[in-house]
Amino acid sequence: MRPRLLFLCHRIPYPPDKGDKIRAWHMLDRLAESWDIDLGCLVDDPADLRHLPVLQARCASVEVRETGSRRQAAVRALLRCRPGLPLSLGWFHEQGLWDWTQAQLATRQHQAIFVYSSAMAPYVMGTEAQREGTVRVLDMVDVDSEKWRAYAADAKPPMRQVWAREARTLRAFERRAAAAFDRTLLVSAAEAAQFRGMAPEVAARVDHVDNGVDLSAFDPSQPTQSPYAAGSRPIVFTGTMDYRPNIEAVSWFATQVMPLLADLPGVEFHIVGANPAPAVRALAALPGVHVAGAVPRIQPWIAHAACAVAPLRIARGIQNKVLEAMAMARPVVASPEAFEGVRALPGRDILVAEDAEAMAEALRGVLAGRHPGLGARARSAVTEAHDWRATLRRLDAVLPVPRVRVAA
Repeated sequence: MRPRLLFLCHRIPYPPDKGDKIRAWHMLDRLAESWDIDLGCLVDDPADLRHLPVLQARCASVEVRETGSRRQAAVRALLRCRPGLPLSLGWFHEQGLWDWTQAQLATRQHQAIFVYSSAMAPYVMGTEAQREGTVRVLDMVDVDSEKWRAYAADAKPPMRQVWAREARTLRAFERRAAAAFDRTLLVSAAEAAQFRGMAPEVAARVDHVDNGVDLSAFDPSQPTQSPYAAGSRPIVFTGTMDYRPNIEAVSWFATQVMPLLADLPGVEFHIVGANPAPAVRALAALPGVHVAGAVPRIQPWIAHAACAVAPLRIARGIQNKVLEAMAMARPVVASPEAFEGVRALPGRDILVAEDAEAMAEALRGVLAGRHPGLGARARSAVTEAHDWRATLRRLDAVLPVPRVRVAA
């Protein structure tokens, strides 16, 4: 008889096609090797429901609840707003999933509870989950309050005040949530160290599990057909394109860096990823800028690019786009923010550039062939440090499999 685990997630963890879902899926898949999992999750894209059979085959049971449109979620967040509480808790509250979770906890059949993201912590805080003998793990992933603080820093009123309130209230909630769990995980050693500084009262219970990359899925030896025009020298950015940090990153690159490369023949900037916001689509009007939108497979766009860029100005944790491009043995030029948490050596495995001039100069070097072997060294670096099979060993230590007694 295998032990039983309750796994709560703020987004359906399959398909693993964006940052938070990639990490959630690989953790769930690893835990399912040893645990019978009851999965409760939210769905913000109804198209993901077609993948439900994959999760049902991997888990003992699956409860999925739709959050509705972004507008509906925003209204829900406002209606549930209370003094001192962050809006994001209301955004991810779904009454049906709440009721299901309470019914699961009442069975007292779970030896462990794994909660993915701080937004899901209220589903179990102060409930039957607090009973003795149940191991409670919270994967906070990133220190989200710091993201909202960064949003506030460059926003104008009234959003500056809104984001500042979210940063302040979420930071206080993150500390309370960590105190309610036996173990709190972050995505990198650097992120864990930052949270320990913010919450010294729980420092001894804070750990990290690095993000990884699926080296078999992102394998440069697999043949792919180029999606680019013959004779072009493409620079690629990949990511979900309705996410503010990604929107700001490509807008900055297209307007600040691309003009510095205008004298180089054939240089093009390709923005690849689902749901491009209007501001992203508008960039296609600029010389040499192309917006691909969603594509069936991201690998060909990376494999045939001259270089991948990650010019994020706001970033938390470890960027999957950086790991994936490195795994495909592509030269990568990243901002310091996008490089944080990546276990690689700047200048040897990846190029790090802080401003537009430095990024343009790094790209000129790559395009001129002044960094031979950079892509191969990038692949070696992530193979050594970011293989999911290796990074998830820390998860095994955090949540060891207990022996389950069988009643006579």
